[in-house]
Amino acid sequence: MNVEQFAASLNEKGIALTDRQLEQFDIYYETLVEWNEKMNLTAITEKSEVYLKHFYDSISAAFYFDFTGSLRLCDVGAGAGFPSIPLKIVYPHLQVTIVDSLNKRISFLQHLANMLNLENIQFVHDRAETFGVNTIFREKFDVVTARAVARMSVLSELCLPLAKVGGHFIALKALHAKEELKTAQKAITTLGGKVEEMFTFTLPVEESERNIIIIKKEKQTPKKYPRKPGTPAKMPIE
Repeated sequence: MNVEQFAASLNEKGIALTDRQLEQFDIYYETLVEWNEKMNLTAITEKSEVYLKHFYDSISAAFYFDFTGSLRLCDVGAGAGFPSIPLKIVYPHLQVTIVDSLNKRISFLQHLANMLNLENIQFVHDRAETFGVNTIFREKFDVVTARAVARMSVLSELCLPLAKVGGHFIALKALHAKEELKTAQKAITTLGGKVEEMFTFTLPVEESERNIIIIKKEKQTPKKYPRKPGTPAKMPIE
């Protein structure tokens, strides 16, 4: 997917990018490739692939969820900034908090935010499990996102405690999302969530499957969740 196809494909979905936004995506790409030479941020470095599998893929959440309001968004385990930074470029009014357990990635993201002149964005170096019990952040976000971090039963425990009641947790998944969702039903309910919708589509050009799972936070998460670091992955609620 070249830059023109990227812009045209988003335009078809009602997202018209300005010249400045296209410039920001270009800076994003150049910065990602430059930093990737000294630290492992992504296995995908070909420009057309980054635009399709990282940028377009991240923004695809906006095809099924309205990001236009004044929302506080938390991205759990964002890695090189996906999906939150592409979403922030498209919707600059979003107030974004990114939590990641690796300090090197946080350094990259802070540098990237400066290069892109992003405002109302903060980066927290922490494990999702300890971040989720911090009263400054717990149940404070309108939207919590995660992309390819862990399977749904584990991911729900890391993300749902951060969403406020009435807010949403949005998981961006590739294959096997239906199976993951079946196994995660108990976890989602236990943590106060309810699956609102799941959307399945294929990425343009290469036709690989993608899934957007939208979970509404209906009631408060019990205080004992999330459990200690490492526990959700070792002993998921299933």
